[in-house]
Amino acid sequence: MTGSAIAAHGLRKSYGDKTVLDGIDLNVPTGTVFSLLGPNGAGKTTAVKILSTLVRADAGDLHVAGHDLAHQARAARAKIGVTGQFSAVDGLITGEENMLLMADLHHLPRREGRRVAAELLERFDLVAAAKKPAATYSGGMKRRLDIAMTLVGSPRVIFLDEPTTGLDPRSRHTMWGIIRELVTGGVSVFLTTQYLEEADELADRIAVLNDGKIAAEGTAQELKRLVPGGHVRLRFTDPAAHRAAAAALPRAACDPEALTLQLPSDGSQRDLRALLDRLDLAGIEADELTVHTPDLDDVFFALTAHATGAPAPSDRPAPSKETVR
Repeated sequence: MTGSAIAAHGLRKSYGDKTVLDGIDLNVPTGTVFSLLGPNGAGKTTAVKILSTLVRADAGDLHVAGHDLAHQARAARAKIGVTGQFSAVDGLITGEENMLLMADLHHLPRREGRRVAAELLERFDLVAAAKKPAATYSGGMKRRLDIAMTLVGSPRVIFLDEPTTGLDPRSRHTMWGIIRELVTGGVSVFLTTQYLEEADELADRIAVLNDGKIAAEGTAQELKRLVPGGHVRLRFTDPAAHRAAAAALPRAACDPEALTLQLPSDGSQRDLRALLDRLDLAGIEADELTVHTPDLDDVFFALTAHATGAPAPSDRPAPSKETVR
């Protein structure tokens, strides 16, 4: 458990005859972002509730912030912060009053509570709105206030359960910056999200939950390599150069009408360098080189297709791409 903000082994939870979590293992190193992905109903929120001490597991060896949840749940709870799918902000009182209420719940002395509230309101750019009812806040402002309230108790482990759902792109990017800042400060973040781009941007490691089990786990790049379909596409404007390239690259799929060649590739620097070296040796220069790599959407659909009823990656639009001219 050393060096782990969260460590779970054999985590199980059932509701009646429905097994939600079927003996899963999770490990979140201290000072990192760990993202749990999965279809709706896969058990992500149940995992958050168990690890944040809100619900008891049926089985499992669970440690959070260095404490055994079976015997030290109260001690663990003191080091945990939770921001759920639905805002905990009370819209009938002001932002400042929400913060002071949270300070009271943490039993902070009045002067200390006011100091912490003021610092966090400033940190989250809410000073101008602090005296206004929270019901008047935009969605992004409410989310910032939500996380500010979570930080009143100086938690070392924060659970963010779909924290950017319903936010516009600008507010979502603002929230990403806040999460990165928290991790820089040594906080560990357990993130569930329905935005795969969000996990790709923020998470040091990602696990995909499906049918109560972890279907795959790794960095974003490691997970992307699980899905086939990566390739390089070369486009030419000179038919002679296209024919010469086709001769130099016999494994490439050739389209004489579009003057393109397509080769399987994992998109790695080594793979691209080898391809360019072969073209240089043959004295050929492509007018356009496009790298197509599977993204987390492809990984998600490949690993959870049965649960979501989604089409396989081969039936979906072309994966993400980066073009080099």
